[in-house]
Amino acid sequence: MRIIRLKDVMSSTGLARSTIYKYIVEGTFPKSVSLGDRGVGWVEGEVQDWILARIEERDLAA
Repeated sequence: MRIIRLKDVMSSTGLARSTIYKYIVEGTFPKSVSLGDRGVGWVEGEVQDWILARIEERDLAA
């Protein structure tokens, strides 16, 4: 299991910081993990699963 930071999440998903946090509030994106007083990260596998689910949704809609 690997924890990735916001920069890597943005790079992997192509989403902006504000969009990622908006999706978290909406409950449609994996929640971040606290890494201390001011740091957060995401479980890489959860972010990858989210990306794969978007691809599956696209394929089912076609």
